[in-house]
Amino acid sequence: MWLTSCIPLALALETELRLDGVLPEGGPDHVRVAFEVPEGTREIEVRHDDLSAANILDWGLDGPDGPRGWGGGNVEPAIVGERAASRSYRAGPIPAGTWSVVIGRAKVVETPARYAVTVVLRDTPTLSPQQERAAYAPAGALETGARWYAGDLHVHSRESGDADPTLDAVATAAEGRGLDFVVLSDHNTTSTHDLLVDAQARAGVLLVPGMEYTTYEGHAGILGATPWLDHRTDRTGEVPVADALAQAHAAGAVVTVNHPNLDLGELCTGCAWELPVDPASVDAVEIVTGGYAPVGRLFLEQNLALWEAWLDQGARVAPVGGSDDHAGGTGSGPTYSPLGSPTTRVWARELSVDAIQEGLRAGRTVVQLQGPGDPFVELWPDIARDASEVPDTATWTATVRGGAETPARGGTLVWVLDGAELARVEVTSDPFTDRRRVDVGGGDHRVRVQLLVEDAPRVVTGHFWLEDVAVDAAPETCAGCAAARPPGEATALALGVMTALAAVRRRLRPA
Repeated sequence: MWLTSCIPLALALETELRLDGVLPEGGPDHVRVAFEVPEGTREIEVRHDDLSAANILDWGLDGPDGPRGWGGGNVEPAIVGERAASRSYRAGPIPAGTWSVVIGRAKVVETPARYAVTVVLRDTPTLSPQQERAAYAPAGALETGARWYAGDLHVHSRESGDADPTLDAVATAAEGRGLDFVVLSDHNTTSTHDLLVDAQARAGVLLVPGMEYTTYEGHAGILGATPWLDHRTDRTGEVPVADALAQAHAAGAVVTVNHPNLDLGELCTGCAWELPVDPASVDAVEIVTGGYAPVGRLFLEQNLALWEAWLDQGARVAPVGGSDDHAGGTGSGPTYSPLGSPTTRVWARELSVDAIQEGLRAGRTVVQLQGPGDPFVELWPDIARDASEVPDTATWTATVRGGAETPARGGTLVWVLDGAELARVEVTSDPFTDRRRVDVGGGDHRVRVQLLVEDAPRVVTGHFWLEDVAVDAAPETCAGCAAARPPGEATALALGVMTALAAVRRRLRPA
C-alpha cells in the first residue's frame, strides 16, 4: 500500500473593506477616505460608485509614499499591484500603512452626495505583470537639423479616464497626419510616462511626456516633464496654483493654459480658466483648441484677446494649439477635431524633447488653426536666426506658402503690432513674400503676422519681442510685395511718436 501525503497549496487571501459614506456639505473639493493596508499585500482594488445619476464624482488613490493615480471619472475599479496596474494608475511596491481613496466633487447637484467604496486587499495579484512598464527616459533626437517641426500639444490616451486610444494608436494617427511630435496630456496622472519608452520604440513620431493639470477651475498643459503635480488646488485653495506651476517649472516643464475660454457650464467642469495666475508664470496659451472649423472659431477671438492682454502685462507667452483629441483620430460627429487639428509648428534645432521645449520657451511657434494642410507663414528679421540683436533699422520678411488642403493665394497677410493691426496685404502668389522695414525707437513692443483665409484667421505666428521698437509700415520694394493699407489715424500717430524717439542699437528679447 502506498501512503500519500497531501500538502495543500497556500490559498489566495482577500480582505474586503466597506467605506461607504456621505460627502460633507460645504466641505473641501477633495475628500480622503483612509484605510489600512497590512504587510504582505500585493494588490489593491478599489470599487467605487457615486450612487447618483445626477452627481459626478472623481476618484483617485494615494499611498503612504504619495499618489498612485487619478482615474477621474473612470467607471471601472482601480487596481494597483507591484508589477501591474489598471489604466490611470501606477504599478509599484505596496507599502503597509495608511492609504486613501480620494474623492473629487466634479459635479454635485443632488444632496446628500452619497458614495459606495469597497477596497479589496490581496496577497496574490490578479493582474498579469506588465512588461511594457519602465521608468521614463527621454528618447534621443529622432531628427537633427533646425526647422519647423509640426506637432499637436494636447492629446489624450486611454490613461485618461475619458479617452480610448493606446499610445500606439496615438502615434499612428499623428504620423498619418504628417506630424513630427505629439504631447501626451492625460488628466492628473503620470501613469502614461511608464509606457512611453516601450511605445517610442515603435513610434514614427516623437512622444513627448506631459500631463493635463486638470482642476475644477481651469486646465493647464505640463509639457516635457514627468513629476506628478497636485491638482487639488481649485476652489479650496488647498494647494495654490502658483505653487503647482512653480513646481512644474522647477522640474523643467513648459506650462500652457489650455482652452482658457471654453465655458460650457456643466457640460465641461473646469474647462474655462478661472484660477488666479500671474501671466509671467505661463509659457504658452492655447489660442485654439480643436480645429478652427467647427469648434475653434467659437472661442478664437476671446482667446486672442486674453493672449494679447497677458502680453500687455509684460508676459512672454507663446501661441499654441491642441486638438484635445480623446479618440486617436478615429472619432466622429460634428464637433470632433482629430489629432493634428490644429497643428503647432515649433522652430527647433532638432526633433527631441529638449529642443521642442527650447523652441516653445523662445516663442518660436506658428499655429495652423485647422491643421497641417493649412498654408504656412513664417516671420523673420533679416539677421542670423540665432542672433540676439536687431539693428536700429531692420527689414522683416513674412513668407506665405500654400498648404496641401488650402491655397495661400487669395488670402490676406496681416501685420500686427502690440495687438493692433498695422498693415494688411493681399496674397497674390504662392509662395508670397512681404518685406517691411522696422525702425527702432520708443519703448518695448512686439511684432507678429497672421494669415486670413476668406476673411477669417487661419494661421497665427508667435511674436518677435523688441526693446524700443517703432515700425515704419512702408513696404520695401520687392517682387511679390503688395502695397500696405494705410494705418488708421491712431496707429499712424503712435508710429509717428515712436519714430521721433532716438534709437541706437536694440536687443531682440527672447520670448
